[in-house]
Amino acid sequence: MKDDKYLKLAYFGRELLAKRSLQEGLPLISKYVKEVINADRCSIFIYEQSTKELWTTLSDGVDKIKVSADKGLVGKTINERKPLQANNAYAHPAFLRDIDKKTGYITHSIITAPIFSSSREIIGVLELLNKEGGFDDEDTKFMIFFAHYISGFIELQNTHTDTKGES
Repeated sequence: MKDDKYLKLAYFGRELLAKRSLQEGLPLISKYVKEVINADRCSIFIYEQSTKELWTTLSDGVDKIKVSADKGLVGKTINERKPLQANNAYAHPAFLRDIDKKTGYITHSIITAPIFSSSREIIGVLELLNKEGGFDDEDTKFMIFFAHYISGFIELQNTHTDTKGES
């Protein structure tokens, strides 16, 4: 089964290389990582260092989310520069309940991983929600690996396009 995961990763990588923008690539990234980890939802937050905000236009079922880089589990991921796992989201002090209220979605479990540029600057956060039975250490290891794997694509697209996420 593990070999299958990495074979799928090779096919995914080829498909991602053909994408020419964040808008084309982010849905593919989300679809792949949700399937591999068996999560219900994925958000890929892009970090705007100039405004100290994270934004995503790719958050399943939601138009757009903006979060201050010092708020929530994604903000904690930025500040601690490491992945986080909360299998009881509402019990975690950094969890932003307001987003669930706004979207009507109920988050049970959450896992995040920072996305680093080639110069080790944080350029985003990969977030998955709601895996049946919760997330585990293998999921965290894969999230770290996968965040590194997609970082070149995101960094390249950030360099060549406007990533403000403004509508």
